[in-house]
Formats: sequence, C-alpha cells, structure tokens
Amino acid sequence: MPVVRRAEVLLPFPADAPRKAVTVALLTDTHLSGPDNSPARLARIVRQINGLKPDLILLGGDYIGDDKGGAIYDAQTSIAPFAGLRAPLGVVAVLGNHDSRSKLNRRALREGDWKAGFARMGITLLLDKAVRRGPLAIGGLQDIYTRKPDMPGTLAAMARVGGAPVILSHGPDVFPKLPDARSLTLVGHTHCGQIAFPFIGITYVPSKYGTRYACGVYREGARTMIVSGGVGTSSAPARMLAPPDIWLVTIRPG
Repeated sequence: MPVVRRAEVLLPFPADAPRKAVTVALLTDTHLSGPDNSPARLARIVRQINGLKPDLILLGGDYIGDDKGGAIYDAQTSIAPFAGLRAPLGVVAVLGNHDSRSKLNRRALREGDWKAGFARMGITLLLDKAVRRGPLAIGGLQDIYTRKPDMPGTLAAMARVGGAPVILSHGPDVFPKLPDARSLTLVGHTHCGQIAFPFIGITYVPSKYGTRYACGVYREGARTMIVSGGVGTSSAPARMLAPPDIWLVTIRPG
C-alpha cells in the first residue's frame, strides 16, 4: 500500500470561517494499467484514504495508464473506483497529461465527457475554475504539459469564491509562474522519479525544471508546494527507492 506522508501548512483563513484545521488527502497518478495497478488495487487505496478520515480529497490527474504490458483499461474503468471516496467536503479533481485526448491517446476522454464521468460520482472536475470547500478556495488548473492553463483567470475565480488559497494542478511546472502570495499548491506528475538510485537519488523527472521539484515539500517566498509521488507507474511497471505515496495535509489558520 502507498506510504502516507504528512505535512502541516498555515494559510490565511477568511474571517467568516471557523478557526479549525482542515485535513486534505492528495491522490495522484493512479495510471490504471499493466500488471501492477488494477482496479482492485485502486479500490484498496480508496479504502486506505477513507480510513484517514480527511475533510477533503483532491485528485491530481493521470488516471489513464499507458500500454506497458498486461491489462489496459478504458477511461471510465480507470476512474470508477473513485466512486467509493468519502469526505465531508467532497472530492475535487483535475486532469493530467495522460488524460488529454489526442491522436496518440484515444483512450482519454474529451473534457466534457471527463466532467460528466466525474459528476456521476459526485466529484467536481475543475478546468481553470475555482470552488469553495469549507474555508478553502480550491483552484484547479488545466494540465500545463498538454494545455495552456489560464492561471490569471483561475486565481481571479479563487478570489471571487473567497477562502484560503489552494491550487490543484497535475504537475509542478506551474509553481514558479504563480504570484508570490501565501498559497498552497498540490501536484503530482513526477512519480518522485519512479526509479532512484542509491547514493545518487533521483536522476530524471519529466519537467522543464529537471529535478528541482522532484518530490516532497517546497517553499519559495510566501508559497508552499507539495509534490506527490503518486501511486501508479508509467513506461515501466516498477519503482525503486521511490515508493508510491498519498499525502495527508493539515491546513491550519495562521
């Protein structure tokens, strides 16, 4: 089962919100495919997350797996286990690069079909939109690797709904582009390198910034970002010194 990593972050809560911490579970890069990541395994991870009793669950994209041998699942099957997720403030999702439909990726859905599929499970899919959940303003960006996310528009939408600012994006390349204001950015995409080496560590991450934002917690100015290693694999059904993880983040007013 994935490692549960934990962090605490202080954010400016709105004046009308209770001064009570909110716990957020982050699940990314499920990549349903191959011999290592079946619907049954994902259902067990869903139960693991529910057992943590988070107030809110965020899904960071890359639900589609690649053709790395073994079973191949369609888009609806890839997200079906999420129907079992339970949290008082609900479940919010974004899409990843593997979820963007193209000539090379016909198993991915069109954006409207993704929205409908998630909506049937009571999950809110954000594509450059924002929503209020408890004291948090959640802004969900489109995937930066296959689309052109509207960051100014999303930040403006977050300001309109009000709340402590939490940006949900598939990958870390958005982080340097965000304004230096107090906020939390939650991402995946990197798999924490997926394959790391003793004494060397992570040597490759699919990012414009190389290994700068490979894994874990980053603070630059007033901003904080947490990069999850996710729970699935791509290209090869293997991980080494980069165990699958989910994050439980406690957000406190401050």
